[in-house]
Amino acid sequence: MQVGAASVAITNQLGRPIQGASVDNAAESVRDECEANALLLDDGAEAVLLISCDLVGLERRALDPVREDMAQAAGVAADAVIAAGTHMHSGPSLLRTNRTKPVDEEYVARLQGRLVQVAGQARAALRPARLAWGVGEARIGYNRRSCYADGSHIMHGDTRRPDFTGLEGPDDPAHLALFAVDEEGQPLAILWNNTSHPTCFYGASFYSADYPGEARRLLRDALGPIPVLYFNGAFGDICIENLLTPQDPRRPGEEKMRRAAQLAAGETLRLFHEAEWCDDAPLRHRAETLEVGVRLPARERAAWAADVLARTDAGEDVPRYDRMIAFGVHLLQEEFGATSRDRLALHALRVGDVALLAQPCELYCQFGLDLKRRSPAPLTGVVGIADGYGGYCPTLYGILGGGYSGEPIHWARLAPEAGYQIVDAGARLLREAWQ
Repeated sequence: MQVGAASVAITNQLGRPIQGASVDNAAESVRDECEANALLLDDGAEAVLLISCDLVGLERRALDPVREDMAQAAGVAADAVIAAGTHMHSGPSLLRTNRTKPVDEEYVARLQGRLVQVAGQARAALRPARLAWGVGEARIGYNRRSCYADGSHIMHGDTRRPDFTGLEGPDDPAHLALFAVDEEGQPLAILWNNTSHPTCFYGASFYSADYPGEARRLLRDALGPIPVLYFNGAFGDICIENLLTPQDPRRPGEEKMRRAAQLAAGETLRLFHEAEWCDDAPLRHRAETLEVGVRLPARERAAWAADVLARTDAGEDVPRYDRMIAFGVHLLQEEFGATSRDRLALHALRVGDVALLAQPCELYCQFGLDLKRRSPAPLTGVVGIADGYGGYCPTLYGILGGGYSGEPIHWARLAPEAGYQIVDAGARLLREAWQ
């Protein structure tokens, strides 16, 4: 096995809009740098390039124009490039979730060059390596969908209400890590996977990599200035706050961020120091595109959205949340009304005893647990918003309960059966990669 790893800064310019579906802030400062970290694995027969970006997500229309260039720079096949966002909400505006804040196309153009750059640097750094892996537990995420006696479900709902009937689904504290060292035992790179929403600085007016960036800093303090890749899990219905602890949602963002980062970095270091190193780990990769259905808004909902947007354009003071949802309804109908179909890229990767299933959605956590249960590997990680952005993918419970991430808008558009189809196809790909 040979490994190449590299990092490049991808922080945007000041004065540019910051991602956040319901806010209009621009960046006034940089709290900490955002990065793209790359890991190239090459055993002579197969090669795969993994890139973790401190970004809310990247749609295929941003990735596809440079996919061939990235692949050529890294020396891999085009379908063996897997680029994912950490999903932090304190970076550039890249997803179409706000009518008054379009995608920052100037930044996208610069980012595409950086992605090609980091792919080439990973190739240039390729050298013989030993690998190790492990899985532990670090609880940095909690279910965020509150259920009530009338059958309604609300994201971040008040769990102190007398009609509260429990949280909608599970969470997943599993903490998986993959390590690479050179022939002298010097660390080359770390990849870690856990499940939560990096929203500690949602709505802030500065750039930050949130808890993934702070965890990276702590790991570098301990092991040196190496590339560190974070791949988020099935986090669609997961948040960083414990809604069952009344004071937790009101804790300062800095405090929540440091807690998650310290737990993640500490567990990663424990696994590193207990690792058993392997000179020859099997490497297998399988990829396919899955076609799924799309839910379109009801006629009444589409009419409501048109009215909200018209009143907004007329200068009326419309609540910010209503403007956001109305835009999501309008964009969904505009882009998918003629086809009602979407295409999702799936990747199954085996590295030694570790299997990774990468897909482009904010899967609800139950789907991630289902994939792990059906995996043939001793250690399995599910990677979210990789190779594109498919939006929220709720369970039937989420669709029945409705509310944000349950009702159909552009970034919560997939048909009720889509998550179950992802699990079926992903489980099959994992077994193909394992065999």
